[in-house]
Amino acid sequence: MDILELVDRLEELFNESRAVPFTHNVIVDEDRMLDIIDQMRVTIPEEVRKARQLLNQRERILAQAKEEARRTIQLAQQQKEEMLRRDAIVQEAEAMAAEIIAQARADAEAIRREADAYALQSLERLEMQLERMMGEVHNGIEALRQTTSQPVGPAAPPAVEPPMDEEPPAEG
Repeated sequence: MDILELVDRLEELFNESRAVPFTHNVIVDEDRMLDIIDQMRVTIPEEVRKARQLLNQRERILAQAKEEARRTIQLAQQQKEEMLRRDAIVQEAEAMAAEIIAQARADAEAIRREADAYALQSLERLEMQLERMMGEVHNGIEALRQTTSQPVGPAAPPAVEPPMDEEPPAEG
C-alpha cells in the first residue's frame, strides 16, 4: 500500500467522523485512526527507501552518462590529435617533396650549364682544329699552285700523304 492511499483513507475516516456541535472538532474512531497511522509509519520508510533508490539510480545513470561523455570527448580528442599528426606528416612530406623538386631543378640546371660549357669547349677545340686544317689545306693549295706555275716534268700523279693526325684509308 502506498502513502497516498493511506492519506486517502485518513481523509475518508475524517469525513465519516461525527462533528461535535458548536465546535470545529470531530469524534474519530480511535482504533481505525491508530491503525492508519501505524500503516503510515510502515509505509513512509518504504516510500522514502524507494525514493532514495530512485535518486541513487538517477545518480548512477548520471555518473554513467558523464563517464560516457568523458570517454567520447577523450576519443574525439585522440582522433583530433591523430588527424593533426597526419596533417603534420602530410605537410612535412609536401615540404620534403618541394625541397626534392627544387634540388632536382637546381641539379638539372647545373648539369645543363656544365653540358653547355662542355659543348662550347668541344666546339671551340673543333674550330681550332678546323682552322689549323684549313691553314694546312690553304698552304697545300698555295704550294701546288706554285709548283704548277713552273714547268712540270712528265705527268705523274702527285703522291698524297695522309696528314699526321689521320690514318691512311684502308684498302677495300
